[in-house]
Amino acid sequence: MIAKPIGAVCNLNCTYCYYLEKKNLYSETKNFKMSDEVLEEFTRQFIQSQALEEINFVWQGGEPLLLGIVFYEKALFFQNKYAGNKTITNSIQTNGTLLNEEWCKFLNYNNFLTGISIDGTEKIHNHFRITNDGSPTFHKVLHGINLLKKYKVEFNTLLTVNAYNVDFPLEIYHFLKSIDSHFIQFIPVVERIVNDSENEAIKLTNSSLPENARVTEWSVNAEKYGKFLIEIFNEWVVNDVGEFFVQLFDSTLATYLGLPSGICMFQPECGQAGAIEFNGDVYSCDHFVFPQNFLGNIFTKNLNDLMNSVSQQIFGQNKFLTLPQKCKNCNFLKQCFGECPKKRFLFAENGEYGLNYLCEAYKMFFSHTAPVMRFMANELINRRAPQNVMYWARNNGN
Repeated sequence: MIAKPIGAVCNLNCTYCYYLEKKNLYSETKNFKMSDEVLEEFTRQFIQSQALEEINFVWQGGEPLLLGIVFYEKALFFQNKYAGNKTITNSIQTNGTLLNEEWCKFLNYNNFLTGISIDGTEKIHNHFRITNDGSPTFHKVLHGINLLKKYKVEFNTLLTVNAYNVDFPLEIYHFLKSIDSHFIQFIPVVERIVNDSENEAIKLTNSSLPENARVTEWSVNAEKYGKFLIEIFNEWVVNDVGEFFVQLFDSTLATYLGLPSGICMFQPECGQAGAIEFNGDVYSCDHFVFPQNFLGNIFTKNLNDLMNSVSQQIFGQNKFLTLPQKCKNCNFLKQCFGECPKKRFLFAENGEYGLNYLCEAYKMFFSHTAPVMRFMANELINRRAPQNVMYWARNNGN
């Protein structure tokens, strides 16, 4: 469950952001801050709905730091109140511009895993990640990262791969290494816009409206994204295995060990990662905050019931049930499973609808990395260090 305690409110105005427009779903709302009442009820229901002994609260936005430290102190209070014998952890995703010494002391003391959104070097980052008045943000983000390191806050980086920065894979990767980002996540930007939507306030759309939608100019090109991943992988596999971790590489390796991918979009079914808005409204997924994916409100129906409702089960099962036959026959089905349904809006060669926009990219990547993944999996199965792949890759021309 991803919590959006300030909805889509943000201090930045990134060109490609898919969430900023979600404010328009609540056009009559002036205060998007999650109230104490909603915070406590969400905390209580979320903990009670989880069977695991360790429960992770994920805070996103908008920009969640806009709520201030006091809000998260209340969150910790309610977590402690309802935790029982369970262990509670917290993760927060921020653009990093509001980080200061007080925030970093708080994040360190309370063991918040902190995700930083950054798109690369100064020129690359500032191309799309700007403030409402168009000002650049790179130096503020870098200052925030330096403070995180100063106060020993565990952090990772989330980098959106878009139409601009896709051309600079190694420059980006070397930069992320230079700032000591040992855990890296790439998110490809693929958005479609509807010019004649019934709800003119909601321009971006999901995969269910193929007729009148077009891919935005800031969306990444599939072939370029495939090359982007391969270039970084080639660098990583001969130099950085075991020291720097790229989420896609790790999740792909897991599938060669017979394990499920650690990324929801690469699993057979989805629907486990709902999104809760500032007012207690629950949606099927963070990427499907649309009126047709509204499940209900936690004050009218229990969170557990909402997430296990028939409509949510259908939403999750449709990920596999609606796969085109081309995907089901693909050699890399177990690595991909059609990726995210939101991006499945192309027609296959036989005219079947639902092929992923990034199909070409993933076929390139999975095909290129298969020999390495098989080698690494074999090393792990035989209880040998996966880092051995670096010597193997250097001598096999990867």
